[in-house]
Amino acid sequence: MSSTSAPLVLSTTRNQVTTLTMNLPARLNGWTMEMIAALQAALARAATDEGTRAVILTGSDPYYSAGVNLGAAIQLGHPRALRAMIIEHNQSLFDAFINFPKPILIAANGPAIGACVTTATLCDGIIASERATFSTPFAALGVPPEGCSSVHFPRLLGDTASTRMLGKEGWKPTAEEALSVGLVQWVVPHAALLTEAQKIAEGWVQAGTPRTYRAGATREELLAVNARESVQVADAFLSTPFLDGQFRFLWSKKKRGPALTFLALRLTRPAWSRLL
Repeated sequence: MSSTSAPLVLSTTRNQVTTLTMNLPARLNGWTMEMIAALQAALARAATDEGTRAVILTGSDPYYSAGVNLGAAIQLGHPRALRAMIIEHNQSLFDAFINFPKPILIAANGPAIGACVTTATLCDGIIASERATFSTPFAALGVPPEGCSSVHFPRLLGDTASTRMLGKEGWKPTAEEALSVGLVQWVVPHAALLTEAQKIAEGWVQAGTPRTYRAGATREELLAVNARESVQVADAFLSTPFLDGQFRFLWSKKKRGPALTFLALRLTRPAWSRLL
């Protein structure tokens, strides 16, 4: 739950456009397990709401979202159950966006990191505030690309920009740079972001625009890619380099509890890895 009684995802509807706002600014709208559940529930409601024909997803300033909280996502348990849990949670997160049946526009109001970037590319469009940046630090974390980015990014951005973002360089484009490589379609002044997003979404409603996928992708293809990547992500999450890296990172941030979880997994890996 959030630190206050405020909902984790706010919802407002105007002219058949529903705006969903991630509302955990004190934690940079990070995708905790609770936030992910609230977001999936909000999308499910919008999907079946007869008064909603398009959706805008944004965040409470200053961040769009700091992405998935890995320390909170992995907990000790039987190795097979842990691996299955990682696969299920990763796949269901991205499937919620892939399967969403109505046009969905991302309004990136600030920095976006990791899964919130890859899910954004699975939507119909991205409009960015001038304050937005986009980071996919998978290589630095020792995990493979997720959210269909192994296939979708090269098509969407081209091989060079895709490699810069997904590879060891860890390129974090600004809004204007993201526009230049095709990651986003519009960049506007911060104060105008939601006004312009509303105009775009209302235009989709008036035109009867159906749900689409960028770069020529299809729903069936993206679901298959996500299923395959989710297995690869789970295997990487249980690897020695990832466990070591997460322990060092979390310990450096003085997050002792989550850090010790990864240390325990790392130290006992020779035994439990045979059970996978």
